[in-house]
Amino acid sequence: MTEAELLGPFAYGEPCGQAVLKATTEDFQVDEVLDIPLSGDGEHLWLWVEKRNLNTEEAARRIARAAKLPLRSVSYAGLKDRQALTRQWFSLHLPGQADPDLSAAEDDALIIRKAVRHRRKLQRGAHSANGFILRLTDLVAERPAMELRLETIKRQGVPNYFGPQRFGYQGGNLQEARAFAATGDLPGQRNLRSRVLSAARSYLFNSVLAGRVARGDWNRALPGDLLSFTDSRSFFPAQGGDCDDPRLALLDLHPTAPLWGEGALATTGEPLQLEQQICEQQKNLAVWLEKSGLAQERRILRLPIRDLTWHYPAPDILQLEFVLPTGCFATAVVRELVTLAGQTDI
Repeated sequence: MTEAELLGPFAYGEPCGQAVLKATTEDFQVDEVLDIPLSGDGEHLWLWVEKRNLNTEEAARRIARAAKLPLRSVSYAGLKDRQALTRQWFSLHLPGQADPDLSAAEDDALIIRKAVRHRRKLQRGAHSANGFILRLTDLVAERPAMELRLETIKRQGVPNYFGPQRFGYQGGNLQEARAFAATGDLPGQRNLRSRVLSAARSYLFNSVLAGRVARGDWNRALPGDLLSFTDSRSFFPAQGGDCDDPRLALLDLHPTAPLWGEGALATTGEPLQLEQQICEQQKNLAVWLEKSGLAQERRILRLPIRDLTWHYPAPDILQLEFVLPTGCFATAVVRELVTLAGQTDI
């Protein structure tokens, strides 16, 4: 499947040119933002880890082996890209134990930059955001058009699509999800079940968002929408003056679309009609998700890009720095700027 089939239309017209992302590991850097003051004591050892071309789960396995601990004793807040230079926190549960020797976990792919004791374990989703440094190389684009597009997305955000990596190579995760949905079965293997359910849910969300982008109302509230703040998982219905709430213009408040699961849709009016239409078009996936035990949730349609800055280290290189909420994809920002030449694994 192509990216256009997995995501949807662009918000601001065709990309301004083309470029390469991840020509080197340093071209894609991610830093976890964790606003938790560490106590300096306690039975949990928190590690600030720098990884190169190593996914989060393998890093956790390495740390567990070096510490001679079961994998369940190693925690992390979120998954980070494999093909990248990333820095994130891990925690080890060490009740009554001294700090272990973790040197066996370290090499060119993994370096422990800091170790601090804390009284609590690191919970999934505990980080508040992710900071990105991206370098687009071999850039072919008209500078004035690129500058205008950058100013636009800084001011207005971009559609909050799940990135193509959520769906696997050429959409393989989604194809597996469709096969299971056709029979109504769920995979018995936990990781596979999580992967295919996530792909199906993400695809239905992207489909609703694509419909809103095509209509031109993805970034404004309609009567009947459910609204949510950027960093909140709760939502409330848009009624009367809510559609003109000044916090919408400030990119603090956003319309949402469903993360499909069991339960009735709470939208009304036009938003409900669109969501029901997508449900009908993807009925097998929707029914399968409803029966999987997942509850109806919501995700913001618009992705605000915090602290966006950019410069050109060379005429054919554009470097971007920005911060995104957790669970959001830097590739959703990049695709509104350039087409990535000859790349599928991003």
